[in-house]
Amino acid sequence: MAAAQITAIVIFVAMFIMIIMDKIEKHFVTLGCGALTLIAVFGVCKHDLGAIWKVLNISTIFTGEFWRTTGAETESGGIDWATILFLGGMMVMVEGMARVGFFNWLCRRIAKAVRYKTIPIFFAFMIMSFILAMFIDSITVILFLASVTIELSRLLKFNPVPMIMSEIFCANLGGSATMCGDPPNIIIGSNLHYAFMDFVLNTGVAALISFVFILLYFYLVMKKSLVSTASASDYENLPSPESFITDKRGFVVSTIIFVIAVVLLVSHNATGLTVAFIGVSIAVVTLLTSIRHIPEILKGVDYKTLLFFTGLFIVVGGLEETGVLEIIARFISDVCGSNYYLMVAIIVWVSGIASAFIDNIPFAATMVPIIKELAGASDPLLATLAWSLAMGTDVGGSATPIGASANVVGTSAAAKAGHPIGWGEYCKKMAPATIIVMLISTIYICLRYVTQLG
Repeated sequence: MAAAQITAIVIFVAMFIMIIMDKIEKHFVTLGCGALTLIAVFGVCKHDLGAIWKVLNISTIFTGEFWRTTGAETESGGIDWATILFLGGMMVMVEGMARVGFFNWLCRRIAKAVRYKTIPIFFAFMIMSFILAMFIDSITVILFLASVTIELSRLLKFNPVPMIMSEIFCANLGGSATMCGDPPNIIIGSNLHYAFMDFVLNTGVAALISFVFILLYFYLVMKKSLVSTASASDYENLPSPESFITDKRGFVVSTIIFVIAVVLLVSHNATGLTVAFIGVSIAVVTLLTSIRHIPEILKGVDYKTLLFFTGLFIVVGGLEETGVLEIIARFISDVCGSNYYLMVAIIVWVSGIASAFIDNIPFAATMVPIIKELAGASDPLLATLAWSLAMGTDVGGSATPIGASANVVGTSAAAKAGHPIGWGEYCKKMAPATIIVMLISTIYICLRYVTQLG
């Protein structure tokens, strides 16, 4: 067993190093390390073909509980197919919405509503980034918001960098508010059987409280940089928001599908429909209502991210099956003892700091089984640690340009438009905002949950 544990750890560390170095595409890294885990850890070291089948976890897809939960306990581990299918389904829906011009229309409609004034646009786009990221992947949110911000900055003659940075932060913060808002939350929710409303009523409250402070923070820090030099005649040259709708019928249909998706997610705890069922159903409906555009929609799906998840879950499954994660959990438990305040602080701040420099998705996938070990049979403690992990991983990534995918997308868009954002400029504005939210989250979790644990 010792050899299997060492091998699993070496593969995991090597995977993380290669992800950070970013010399090889991430999905190739995780798939390669996943294959190595199956062969070296389970095949050579453990000689356990049953463990391979358990980590691949394919059989769960063919169970009724996978599609509609009855409340019975199901064994989790290995590849989390529910997360992969849900994420894939939402990607299909978003591609359908993008094809008809939904996001371009929404951004320009809001800008027109505030009469193209920079400070109102600044607040409106932060609020929109926060809300959209609750339901749509933050990468997509920033992709469209950044492009519209840059276009408006050219027409209205203001510096787009402060606005783009604030949009990035608000997208990451908004993603922490719901189960489908950020990939770590999908992993936490599907593995620990938390519903959409569980996140809204817990991390959602922390995110909303933090958002109020963040709006004030960014306004005070960025307002001097948002001065517009445009004249009234410049506004007359702006195209109407409706001109960006490429398919009116498709626009209406995709909007209805989006509303249905939100309703299903909000009610899935009551209906028993799993996120896997919701994701697949939404994808099927999107494709059936856009039959002529199926190749275009499917082409836009981010398959690399889905493959990245698949390999990642196998590597983490290797750590779990060999008992490495149990050892880490025992170490944290020995350090904290019965001091739950310290345990929460460690989860929030270690998650936050780690996510500022490494991808928060593999970190969350690694930490979920660890907090399960820490909580033992205590459901209240497990929930407390789950919300701590969600806030730490979701928000911590905002601190650096490489901490989250939305950061990379936003800063790349700015650089292509001739507005490069250096590490110094980025961290000077974003790191304090991250610390503010992590402090608020720690205090919130300790006051609301830890005081009741005794």
